[in-house]
Amino acid sequence: MNDKQAAKEKMLILKELRKKYAGSVARTQAHLKQQNAVRKLLKSALKEGGKTIPEITEIVGLPSDEVLWHIVAMKKYDLVTEVGQDGEYYKYALPTKEKKS
Repeated sequence: MNDKQAAKEKMLILKELRKKYAGSVARTQAHLKQQNAVRKLLKSALKEGGKTIPEITEIVGLPSDEVLWHIVAMKKYDLVTEVGQDGEYYKYALPTKEKKS
């Protein structure tokens, strides 16, 4: 089999896979779009400074378990940081950008 035939065969295989898994890909893309929208909302709530999970929940109007899940995931990837405590609750904020010398 020459290079042209191999490329054509790979293209046909990929086309079939796209068709077969189109629903799964669409669901995954919709889920990611929804997650990104929630995270954008959370970042907006944290622009004015550190807040606790109950404070963020009140601002964004989402259940506290969902807010906590997203905040923990964002913390894992350094998209938010812990900035102290308010009573029994940790406060979360957007990370400060350090200037390079």
